Amino acid sequence: MNRKLIIGALLGAGIVAGVWWLWPGTGSGPGSLPQLLADIRSRVQAAPLAAGGSFFLLYVLTAALGIPGAVLLTTAAGAIFGTLQGLIMVSFASSIGATLNLLAARFLFRPLVERRFAASMKRVNAGIREEGVWYLFALRLVPVFPFFVINAVMGLTRLPARSFYWVSQIGMLPATLIYVNAGAQLGRIDSVSGIMSPALLASLALLGIFPLLAHRLVAMLRVRQRYARFRRPRRFDANLVVIGAGAAGLVSAYVAAAARAKVVLIESGAMGGDCLNSGCVPSKALIRSSRLAAYQRRAAEFGLNPATPGTDFSRIMQRVREVIARIEPHDSVERYTALGVECVRGEAHITSPWTVAVGGREIRTRSIVLATGGSPTLPPIPGLGDIPHVTSDSLWDLGAQPRRLLVLGGGPIGCEIAQAFRRLGSEVMLVERLPRLLNREDDAISAAIATQFAAEGIQLLTGWAAQHFERRPEGGRLHCSDGTRELELDFDMALIATGRTARTSGLGLEALGIALNPNGTITVNEYMQTSLPNIYACGDVAGPWQLTHAAAHQAWYCAMNALWGRFWRFRVDDTVMPAAVFTDPEVARVGLTEAEARAAGLDIEVTSHALDEHDRAIADGESRGFIRLITPRGSDRILGATIVGPHAGDTISE
Repeated sequence: MNRKLIIGALLGAGIVAGVWWLWPGTGSGPGSLPQLLADIRSRVQAAPLAAGGSFFLLYVLTAALGIPGAVLLTTAAGAIFGTLQGLIMVSFASSIGATLNLLAARFLFRPLVERRFAASMKRVNAGIREEGVWYLFALRLVPVFPFFVINAVMGLTRLPARSFYWVSQIGMLPATLIYVNAGAQLGRIDSVSGIMSPALLASLALLGIFPLLAHRLVAMLRVRQRYARFRRPRRFDANLVVIGAGAAGLVSAYVAAAARAKVVLIESGAMGGDCLNSGCVPSKALIRSSRLAAYQRRAAEFGLNPATPGTDFSRIMQRVREVIARIEPHDSVERYTALGVECVRGEAHITSPWTVAVGGREIRTRSIVLATGGSPTLPPIPGLGDIPHVTSDSLWDLGAQPRRLLVLGGGPIGCEIAQAFRRLGSEVMLVERLPRLLNREDDAISAAIATQFAAEGIQLLTGWAAQHFERRPEGGRLHCSDGTRELELDFDMALIATGRTARTSGLGLEALGIALNPNGTITVNEYMQTSLPNIYACGDVAGPWQLTHAAAHQAWYCAMNALWGRFWRFRVDDTVMPAAVFTDPEVARVGLTEAEARAAGLDIEVTSHALDEHDRAIADGESRGFIRLITPRGSDRILGATIVGPHAGDTISE
């Protein structure tokens, strides 16, 4: 006979025997609750060792088999044996039974548990890897996961049974005491008025508030553990140190300075960060020039004499630099110094949760905001270092316009720059390994932009992966493949636009134990706090958005929580975060896409309105595009909206 069946039958028989012995009478119903308890207590008094042993065995077997009912048995122990004896019995019985259940799951029922509790097992394994026995202690202290689920899932981890036992016994002790005491109070009810007794009401109140208190206690213990190896300064030089003077850092410093806090702003490069120097500002200036060139070609559509734009790339880039120079004072050291911010130039290194080293100086601060942004990601493609290439950061140093531009990457940056250079006269080839452009948008949006690009003469290669680069006398050559075919593309300059990576190296985060997400961004909670709660992160370094306005939005929460978090914390609200791609037509979205809504299992309706029926769009000659609305079926509540058309980035917020 199967060994598992034999073990299961023996354990089941033991439970049945225990229930039969404790049941007050044979063949008759239990009667009223007071009578039932009185009968059971009389049996216990007649044979205390046998009764206690039977109940102990019953509890152990129930826990070992993973049968739900631990709370019921724990409460019954208090009602039958009283608070002290019930606590001792349940504490040991539950821990022993839980350990047996762990061993059974580990050696007998592994395939079953893996199938049944896959989601729970994934979370628990991640917690065990990060925090070890502290994670188990938190699960035991805060009764959120079912008792038997924790036992079974822990059996699939590498946690030693000995550690599991003692952590379980200590972690479950507070909750065990509360439930046993509640049972003892319930056992004393002999009339309806007893339900309103202060002792019973207090016990029931403890049952309600204990999970909250335990959660707070666990959070406090975790924080104390993380800070234990650091020594907090007695005096501080600043209320807040902000590392990074991009959009997120500048807003954090501005908000804190407005609150009359003492703020130190550290930046190793140019004030204004990526947005001012290599992102939003220069790209929009370049796009503006390219759109005017496109309008020149369309002059006949508006009743004007046809004109061929004569582009002067050096003058265009000079204008880009002039635009940056005009905006620079808004983000300058002089302005922020006048606001009361101490601006320091240099590489910052965090030496403890309260100290930052920069330029041979150590600054003691109550809180830190990490706003270091991101940098372009260079893919590991063989030969990339041998060919002329730029990124979205170095593009603005070009002295001459490339005749043939290869754009690697079909995201927002790649699409914007590809169209701009094509309109300025370059031959443009755009290679994207995914099946379509702007992969985060719905298919219809990607198709609309692809159609426009093809009409403008951009060579689109979606679904083609770069294999390797080759240096050529006149520039470079890309060898790419779509899985079945090979293709060679010659170019003068390549723009690598394959994404951006959070800038975290050199800050000392590893030594501090600050957790990172799999994509390299810093892990933050809903208050923008890192693993060390007095250190915050916002902007591209925290994600998930890589948007200037999102960085500024997060920065407000960082500054406010850093200054006032001891009294009141503000939970970041990013449920409505618009995003725009400044192609022509522009693409702007807020909320869910159709794909995201369907992936979430929502029953939705998709409504589209073409702009070619809109009077103003027709009058302006800008009738390309449409509006898509995502709503629940039968409702007018908007879950998501996308605009493809002129000024979409401006109108999405309306």
